[in-house]
Amino acid sequence: MAPPLGNGVHPTGHEHGHSRRAVLAGVAALGALGTAGCSRVATASTTNGGDLLDRLRAQGVVRLGIAGEIPFGYIDKDGKLTGEAPELAKAVFKRLGVDTVQPVPTEFGSLIPGLNSQQFDVVAAGMYVNPERCAQVIFADPDYQMLDSFIVRKGNPKGLHDYKDVVAKKATFATGTGYAEIQYAVDAGYEKGDILIVPDQVAGLNAVEAGRVDVFAGTALTTREVVKKSAKAESTAAFAPLVDGKPHVDGGAFAFRPTETKLRDAFNTELHKLKQSGELFRILRPFGFTKDEMTDLTAKELCGG
Repeated sequence: MAPPLGNGVHPTGHEHGHSRRAVLAGVAALGALGTAGCSRVATASTTNGGDLLDRLRAQGVVRLGIAGEIPFGYIDKDGKLTGEAPELAKAVFKRLGVDTVQPVPTEFGSLIPGLNSQQFDVVAAGMYVNPERCAQVIFADPDYQMLDSFIVRKGNPKGLHDYKDVVAKKATFATGTGYAEIQYAVDAGYEKGDILIVPDQVAGLNAVEAGRVDVFAGTALTTREVVKKSAKAESTAAFAPLVDGKPHVDGGAFAFRPTETKLRDAFNTELHKLKQSGELFRILRPFGFTKDEMTDLTAKELCGG
Protein backbone atom coordinates (compact mmCIF):
# COMPACT_ATOMS: atom_id res chain seq x y z
CA MET A 1 0.00 0.00 0.00
CA ALA A 2 1.23 3.20 -0.03
CA PRO A 3 -0.02 1.87 3.03
CA PRO A 4 -0.60 4.72 5.39
CA LEU A 5 2.19 5.77 7.52
CA GLY A 6 3.28 3.41 10.01
CA ASN A 7 0.03 0.62 5.72
CA GLY A 8 0.49 0.27 3.59
CA VAL A 9 0.93 3.85 4.01
CA HIS A 10 -0.35 1.10 1.97
CA PRO A 11 -1.96 2.94 0.08
CA THR A 12 -0.94 0.54 1.27
CA GLY A 13 0.29 1.63 3.07
CA HIS A 14 -0.14 1.32 2.33
CA GLU A 15 0.83 2.19 0.63
CA HIS A 16 1.82 1.84 4.19
CA GLY A 17 1.90 3.59 5.34
CA HIS A 18 5.32 4.91 7.00
CA SER A 19 0.17 1.94 2.17
CA ARG A 20 -0.85 -0.59 3.31
CA ARG A 21 0.82 1.07 4.18
CA ALA A 22 3.02 5.45 8.95
CA VAL A 23 3.21 7.85 11.86
CA LEU A 24 0.23 9.84 10.68
CA ALA A 25 -2.37 7.08 10.34
CA GLY A 26 -4.05 7.04 13.69
CA VAL A 27 -1.01 7.28 15.94
CA ALA A 28 -2.58 9.96 18.08
CA ALA A 29 -5.64 7.82 18.61
CA LEU A 30 -3.48 4.90 19.61
CA GLY A 31 -1.59 6.54 22.44
CA ALA A 32 -3.97 5.39 25.14
CA LEU A 33 -3.90 1.83 23.95
CA GLY A 34 -0.41 1.01 25.07
CA THR A 35 3.05 2.43 25.56
CA ALA A 36 5.29 -0.63 25.56
CA GLY A 37 8.25 -0.39 23.22
CA CYS A 38 9.49 -2.46 20.34
CA SER A 39 10.86 -5.11 22.67
CA ARG A 40 7.41 -6.66 22.46
CA VAL A 41 8.54 -8.28 19.25
CA ALA A 42 10.71 -10.68 21.18
CA THR A 43 9.26 -10.58 24.68
CA ALA A 44 6.97 -13.31 26.00
CA SER A 45 3.58 -12.08 27.15
CA THR A 46 2.47 -12.16 30.75
CA THR A 47 -0.14 -14.79 29.82
CA ASN A 48 2.33 -17.36 28.47
CA GLY A 49 1.77 -16.30 24.90
CA GLY A 50 -2.01 -16.07 25.01
CA ASP A 51 -4.66 -18.64 24.15
CA LEU A 52 -6.08 -17.10 20.97
CA LEU A 53 -4.55 -19.72 18.68
CA ASP A 54 -6.23 -22.50 20.63
CA ARG A 55 -9.55 -20.66 20.53
CA LEU A 56 -9.30 -20.05 16.79
CA ARG A 57 -8.61 -23.73 16.19
CA ALA A 58 -11.61 -24.68 18.29
CA GLN A 59 -13.99 -22.34 16.48
CA GLY A 60 -12.45 -22.85 13.03
CA VAL A 61 -12.61 -19.19 12.00
CA VAL A 62 -10.31 -16.16 12.30
CA ARG A 63 -11.51 -12.57 11.93
CA LEU A 64 -9.30 -10.39 9.73
CA GLY A 65 -9.21 -6.63 10.06
CA ILE A 66 -8.95 -5.17 6.55
CA ALA A 67 -8.99 -1.58 5.28
CA GLY A 68 -10.50 -1.98 1.82
CA GLU A 69 -7.24 -1.10 0.07
CA ILE A 70 -6.26 -2.64 -3.25
CA PRO A 71 -4.10 -4.73 -3.51
CA PHE A 72 -3.54 -5.33 0.20
CA GLY A 73 -6.94 -6.41 1.52
CA TYR A 74 -10.38 -5.68 0.10
CA ILE A 75 -13.78 -7.00 -0.98
CA ASP A 76 -13.90 -7.38 -4.78
CA LYS A 77 -16.80 -6.56 -7.11
CA ASP A 78 -18.25 -10.03 -6.57
CA GLY A 79 -18.28 -9.59 -2.79
CA LYS A 80 -15.29 -11.89 -2.29
CA LEU A 81 -12.54 -11.23 0.24
CA THR A 82 -9.19 -11.00 -1.50
CA GLY A 83 -5.90 -9.12 -1.60
CA GLU A 84 -2.36 -10.12 -0.77
CA ALA A 85 -2.90 -10.22 2.98
CA PRO A 86 -6.22 -12.15 3.04
CA GLU A 87 -4.93 -14.69 0.52
CA LEU A 88 -1.79 -15.18 2.59
CA ALA A 89 -3.94 -15.43 5.73
CA LYS A 90 -5.98 -18.21 4.15
CA ALA A 91 -2.82 -20.19 3.43
CA VAL A 92 -1.17 -19.65 6.82
CA PHE A 93 -4.24 -20.19 8.99
CA LYS A 94 -5.18 -23.35 7.13
CA ARG A 95 -1.74 -24.68 8.04
CA LEU A 96 -2.47 -23.67 11.64
CA GLY A 97 -5.73 -25.61 11.68
CA VAL A 98 -8.10 -22.69 11.10
CA ASP A 99 -10.00 -23.23 7.85
CA THR A 100 -12.13 -20.08 7.57
CA VAL A 101 -11.21 -16.39 7.40
CA GLN A 102 -13.85 -13.72 8.02
CA PRO A 103 -13.30 -10.10 6.95
CA VAL A 104 -14.02 -7.19 9.25
CA PRO A 105 -13.69 -4.01 7.14
CA THR A 106 -12.73 -0.76 8.87
CA GLU A 107 -10.84 2.50 8.27
CA PHE A 108 -7.08 2.07 8.09
CA GLY A 109 -6.58 4.34 11.10
CA SER A 110 -8.99 2.16 13.09
CA LEU A 111 -7.17 -1.12 12.49
CA ILE A 112 -4.93 -1.04 15.56
CA PRO A 113 -7.62 0.29 17.93
CA GLY A 114 -10.00 -2.32 16.54
CA LEU A 115 -7.47 -5.09 17.03
CA ASN A 116 -6.72 -4.11 20.61
CA SER A 117 -10.43 -3.81 21.44
CA GLN A 118 -10.93 -7.36 20.04
CA GLN A 119 -13.17 -6.38 17.13
CA PHE A 120 -11.08 -8.81 15.10
CA ASP A 121 -8.23 -11.24 15.73
CA VAL A 122 -5.46 -10.04 13.42
CA VAL A 123 -4.74 -7.12 11.12
CA ALA A 124 -4.43 -8.38 7.54
CA ALA A 125 -3.96 -5.14 5.60
CA GLY A 126 -0.36 -5.02 4.41
CA MET A 127 0.43 -2.69 7.30
CA TYR A 128 3.89 -1.15 7.34
CA VAL A 129 5.97 -2.01 10.40
CA ASN A 130 7.43 1.01 12.20
CA PRO A 131 8.40 1.93 15.77
CA GLU A 132 5.19 3.88 16.45
CA ARG A 133 3.04 0.89 15.59
CA CYS A 134 5.36 -1.50 17.39
CA ALA A 135 4.50 0.36 20.59
CA GLN A 136 0.87 -0.73 20.15
CA VAL A 137 0.94 -4.22 18.61
CA ILE A 138 3.30 -7.06 17.79
CA PHE A 139 4.08 -7.89 14.18
CA ALA A 140 4.89 -11.01 12.26
CA ASP A 141 7.94 -10.65 10.04
CA PRO A 142 7.14 -8.74 6.84
CA ASP A 143 5.68 -10.71 3.96
CA TYR A 144 6.77 -8.03 1.48
CA GLN A 145 9.09 -5.03 1.24
CA MET A 146 8.34 -1.84 -0.62
CA LEU A 147 10.13 1.09 -2.21
CA ASP A 148 8.58 4.38 -3.31
CA SER A 149 7.84 5.63 -6.80
CA PHE A 150 6.29 8.69 -8.43
CA ILE A 151 3.47 9.21 -10.88
CA VAL A 152 4.57 11.89 -13.36
CA ARG A 153 3.49 13.06 -16.77
CA LYS A 154 4.68 11.01 -19.75
CA GLY A 155 8.37 11.52 -20.37
CA ASN A 156 8.89 12.85 -16.84
CA PRO A 157 9.45 16.41 -18.17
CA LYS A 158 10.79 17.77 -14.88
CA GLY A 159 13.15 14.85 -14.28
CA LEU A 160 11.71 13.88 -10.89
CA HIS A 161 13.29 10.72 -9.51
CA ASP A 162 13.33 11.21 -5.73
CA TYR A 163 12.19 13.64 -3.04
CA LYS A 164 15.32 15.79 -3.36
CA ASP A 165 14.45 16.36 -7.01
CA VAL A 166 10.93 17.47 -6.02
CA VAL A 167 12.37 20.06 -3.64
CA ALA A 168 15.20 21.24 -5.90
CA LYS A 169 12.94 21.69 -8.93
CA LYS A 170 10.11 23.24 -6.94
CA ALA A 171 7.64 20.70 -8.27
CA THR A 172 4.04 20.68 -7.12
CA PHE A 173 3.64 17.56 -5.03
CA ALA A 174 0.78 15.29 -3.95
CA THR A 175 0.43 12.11 -1.96
CA GLY A 176 -2.28 10.17 -0.13
CA THR A 177 -4.04 10.66 3.17
CA GLY A 178 -1.85 9.34 5.97
CA TYR A 179 0.84 8.09 3.59
CA ALA A 180 4.42 7.66 4.79
CA GLU A 181 5.40 9.69 1.75
CA ILE A 182 4.23 12.85 3.49
CA GLN A 183 7.03 12.63 6.03
CA TYR A 184 9.56 11.48 3.45
CA ALA A 185 8.89 14.65 1.44
CA VAL A 186 9.04 16.87 4.53
CA ASP A 187 12.32 15.27 5.58
CA ALA A 188 13.71 16.14 2.15
CA GLY A 189 12.80 19.80 2.70
CA TYR A 190 9.33 20.11 1.19
CA GLU A 191 6.91 22.37 3.07
CA LYS A 192 4.20 20.22 4.58
CA GLY A 193 1.56 22.89 4.03
CA ASP A 194 2.30 22.87 0.30
CA ILE A 195 1.57 19.15 -0.13
CA LEU A 196 -1.71 18.33 -1.86
CA ILE A 197 -3.31 15.47 0.06
CA VAL A 198 -5.64 13.25 -1.99
CA PRO A 199 -7.59 10.12 -0.99
CA ASP A 200 -5.58 7.51 -2.90
CA GLN A 201 -3.42 6.69 -5.90
CA VAL A 202 -6.32 6.97 -8.35
CA ALA A 203 -6.95 10.54 -7.23
CA GLY A 204 -3.21 11.13 -7.44
CA LEU A 205 -3.13 9.90 -11.03
CA ASN A 206 -6.03 12.16 -11.89
CA ALA A 207 -4.24 15.16 -10.35
CA VAL A 208 -1.12 14.51 -12.42
CA GLU A 209 -3.08 13.91 -15.63
CA ALA A 210 -5.06 17.12 -15.11
CA GLY A 211 -1.88 19.13 -14.48
CA ARG A 212 -2.88 20.09 -10.94
CA VAL A 213 0.41 18.69 -9.65
CA ASP A 214 3.71 17.64 -11.18
CA VAL A 215 4.10 14.47 -9.15
CA PHE A 216 2.24 12.04 -6.91
CA ALA A 217 4.21 9.84 -4.51
CA GLY A 218 3.17 6.35 -3.45
CA THR A 219 4.51 2.84 -3.22
CA ALA A 220 6.22 1.36 -6.24
CA LEU A 221 3.51 -1.29 -6.47
CA THR A 222 0.50 1.01 -6.47
CA THR A 223 1.99 3.62 -8.77
CA ARG A 224 3.03 1.12 -11.43
CA GLU A 225 -0.36 -0.58 -11.31
CA VAL A 226 -2.48 2.57 -11.50
CA VAL A 227 -0.69 4.06 -14.53
CA LYS A 228 -1.00 0.96 -16.72
CA LYS A 229 -3.96 2.30 -18.67
CA SER A 230 -2.97 5.97 -18.59
CA ALA A 231 -2.10 7.75 -21.84
CA LYS A 232 -0.82 10.83 -20.01
CA ALA A 233 1.17 9.56 -17.04
CA GLU A 234 3.84 7.04 -16.11
CA SER A 235 5.54 5.75 -12.98
CA THR A 236 9.20 6.38 -12.23
CA ALA A 237 11.76 3.77 -11.25
CA ALA A 238 11.43 2.59 -7.65
CA PHE A 239 13.71 4.23 -5.10
CA ALA A 240 14.39 4.13 -1.38
CA PRO A 241 13.43 7.29 0.53
CA LEU A 242 15.94 8.67 2.99
CA VAL A 243 15.28 8.34 6.72
CA ASP A 244 17.89 9.98 8.95
CA GLY A 245 20.00 10.33 5.85
CA LYS A 246 19.98 6.63 5.00
CA PRO A 247 18.00 4.73 2.34
CA HIS A 248 14.95 3.14 3.93
CA VAL A 249 12.93 0.13 2.80
CA ASP A 250 9.45 -0.37 4.25
CA GLY A 251 7.97 -3.77 5.04
CA GLY A 252 4.34 -4.82 5.45
CA ALA A 253 3.18 -7.46 7.89
CA PHE A 254 0.34 -8.93 9.93
CA ALA A 255 -0.32 -7.39 13.35
CA PHE A 256 -1.43 -9.12 16.56
CA ARG A 257 -2.41 -8.06 20.06
CA PRO A 258 0.67 -7.75 22.31
CA THR A 259 -0.40 -10.66 24.54
CA GLU A 260 -0.76 -13.11 21.63
CA THR A 261 2.88 -14.04 21.11
CA LYS A 262 2.00 -17.72 20.70
CA LEU A 263 -0.18 -16.96 17.68
CA ARG A 264 2.34 -14.51 16.23
CA ASP A 265 5.17 -17.04 16.57
CA ALA A 266 3.12 -19.84 15.00
CA PHE A 267 2.19 -17.51 12.14
CA ASN A 268 5.86 -16.62 11.63
CA THR A 269 6.86 -20.28 11.48
CA GLU A 270 4.43 -20.98 8.64
CA LEU A 271 5.24 -17.70 6.90
CA HIS A 272 8.92 -18.58 6.78
CA LYS A 273 8.10 -21.99 5.30
CA LEU A 274 6.08 -20.30 2.56
CA LYS A 275 8.98 -17.95 1.86
CA GLN A 276 11.49 -20.78 1.61
CA SER A 277 9.29 -22.87 -0.70
CA GLY A 278 8.47 -19.99 -3.04
CA GLU A 279 4.76 -20.33 -2.26
CA LEU A 280 4.61 -16.83 -0.78
CA PHE A 281 5.60 -15.28 -4.10
CA ARG A 282 3.01 -17.41 -5.91
CA ILE A 283 0.32 -16.04 -3.56
CA LEU A 284 1.39 -12.40 -3.89
CA ARG A 285 2.23 -12.29 -7.61
CA PRO A 286 -1.40 -11.97 -8.85
CA PHE A 287 -1.64 -8.70 -6.91
CA GLY A 288 1.23 -7.07 -8.76
CA PHE A 289 4.09 -8.04 -6.47
CA THR A 290 7.42 -8.92 -8.06
CA LYS A 291 10.43 -10.79 -6.74
CA ASP A 292 11.91 -7.40 -5.86
CA GLU A 293 9.18 -7.12 -3.20
CA MET A 294 10.08 -10.42 -1.54
CA THR A 295 12.06 -9.82 1.65
CA ASP A 296 14.05 -11.21 4.54
CA LEU A 297 13.42 -8.12 6.68
CA THR A 298 12.34 -8.86 10.24
CA ALA A 299 9.85 -7.12 12.47
CA LYS A 300 12.56 -6.60 15.04
CA GLU A 301 14.77 -4.53 12.76
CA LEU A 302 11.84 -2.45 11.46
CA CYS A 303 10.66 -1.84 15.01
CA GLY A 304 14.04 -0.36 15.77
CA GLY A 305 15.90 -3.17 17.51
